[in-house]
Amino acid sequence: MEEVDVEPSTTLIPGAGFYQKHLGFEWGPGDLIVYETNYKLQGSPSVHIVRRDEDICSPILRKLFSESHLIFVGLQKIKEDVPSKNKKSQFVSISKNYRSVIRACMEELQQNVSILLAIELIWNLCEVLFIDAAPAGSLLLQLLDWVRLHKSDVDAKAREVLQSDSPAQHQSYWDVPTGTQTLTEFEVKWRHWHEECDRCLQDNTFASNRHLETICKILVGDEDTLLEQKELLSTWYHFLVTRLLFTHPTIKPPDLHYYAQSSMNMFLGPRASPEPLDIILLSAFEFDLHQVIKDCSIALNNWWFVAHLTDLLDHCKLLQSHNLHFGSNLREFLVLEYASGLFTHHSLWQLAVDYFDHCPEFGRVYLELQIERVPLDTERKAIKVLRICEDRQMSEQVRSICKIMAKRALRNNRLGSALSWTIRAKDAAFATLISERFLQDYSNKGSFTDLDLLDNLGPAMLLSDSLTFLGKYREFHRLYGEKRFSEAARLLLSLMTAKIAPRSLWMTLLTDALPLLEQKEVIFSVDQTYELMSCLEELNSGTKHSNLTDQDEDIESTKTELLRLALARNLTMAIVKEGTIET
Repeated sequence: MEEVDVEPSTTLIPGAGFYQKHLGFEWGPGDLIVYETNYKLQGSPSVHIVRRDEDICSPILRKLFSESHLIFVGLQKIKEDVPSKNKKSQFVSISKNYRSVIRACMEELQQNVSILLAIELIWNLCEVLFIDAAPAGSLLLQLLDWVRLHKSDVDAKAREVLQSDSPAQHQSYWDVPTGTQTLTEFEVKWRHWHEECDRCLQDNTFASNRHLETICKILVGDEDTLLEQKELLSTWYHFLVTRLLFTHPTIKPPDLHYYAQSSMNMFLGPRASPEPLDIILLSAFEFDLHQVIKDCSIALNNWWFVAHLTDLLDHCKLLQSHNLHFGSNLREFLVLEYASGLFTHHSLWQLAVDYFDHCPEFGRVYLELQIERVPLDTERKAIKVLRICEDRQMSEQVRSICKIMAKRALRNNRLGSALSWTIRAKDAAFATLISERFLQDYSNKGSFTDLDLLDNLGPAMLLSDSLTFLGKYREFHRLYGEKRFSEAARLLLSLMTAKIAPRSLWMTLLTDALPLLEQKEVIFSVDQTYELMSCLEELNSGTKHSNLTDQDEDIESTKTELLRLALARNLTMAIVKEGTIET
């Protein structure tokens, strides 16, 4: 039967809660906002912000997050079809890589290192018990390495003793008995020591020498004698491993929990309460992985540890039966929480994307929601966000980002950037608006800006009629500038006759035709000239703008007369030319 989480217990907040004040709350990425509410509230309500991911702001821990991200991504690439025997060594290696990153960060931290020490202590124990799954015989040797690694002064003292002129006479000699013998050698020596020491104690061989008698009691695992050395052992789990070394060196994993519980009780005594770290380590010794993860989630102030450890344990097929009551598995839930916290940081949010990618159930939904909250401070950042969305075919988010950037650029009168973002958004309505602004800008300045963009619109100009006209109108100016007058004339006429050009710009286009009509060489044919004349008359027969000033009306009338004269002159020349050719 699958294990299912129970509902979380209710936590009362002083001054609020049952029968006192109504509470509301809202989860945010990394935060929980809790607010007081009253049906008849007077004054402003209090707002309390509870942060879980304070450490995300630490520069050293940002290094931890960044480097562990690469290890996480590498772990996801391990193929499912690889034999389990071959995978185990990979998983152990990955676990050690995680711990090496933790160690590297600890070396750079001058203070607040206790959290990382605790994290590595728990991780290392989980590696020994679950990931590496040390069997009976070698289990204690690995636990010895575990204690030695986290009791750093042991190795330092051992080196000091061994490097002295007379190690046996050194004052710390008896504090560190250490060796590198094989398991078989160790078992033989241990049995010999145990039998010999026990015989000596029974015979009172060392009764005259208190120190030698103490050593014999240690070698036979006398618990009272071991407890007298508390200052050397420092922690109950150090006491546990020492006790096992001298009483049960070939202990089997299922028997660990009994020795762990009793060692903690003996070492701490009846009056002392276990610390959260003690409870977590005890759960590990009891092989209760889910309790380890749950307690770590409560005790630690960020999701990094539980997310990465759970992910690794899940790859080792150790969490397959654990589902949560709200539809996700434990591994995905924790990875999602960690990634959501990363998204609140200005430089770590990109790392979160890979974590969401590897959450098959809800990762896509979370990414879509979170990506919309990334502040688009610069175009460079917007492009990064856009590429993430485009790579994942997140079309709705792509359009949203492009529209936001297009509107911002338009507000700053950066028409080229606004048009570029609009084209990427495929927003026809906004493309029309920006095209009109381009034409308005052209009318005011007499020239186009952002020529590279306009000259390379390509198929994008078909997004809207206004954009099509803008692109073709710019093409007319380019052809005219290159003195390709015949092509320019055909394009200009087609813009009017095909009704692509807005009627409000017909006079502008007809005015653009004047230089072509006044060329020595005939550019417009007879038929083309008639079409231009028809357009001019249609324009003049239309509704007049009542808001034009007298001066503007005079200018329009002057343009009309000039056009009529130029068109009549061109028509005569075109008739003569075409008649001459026919003859």
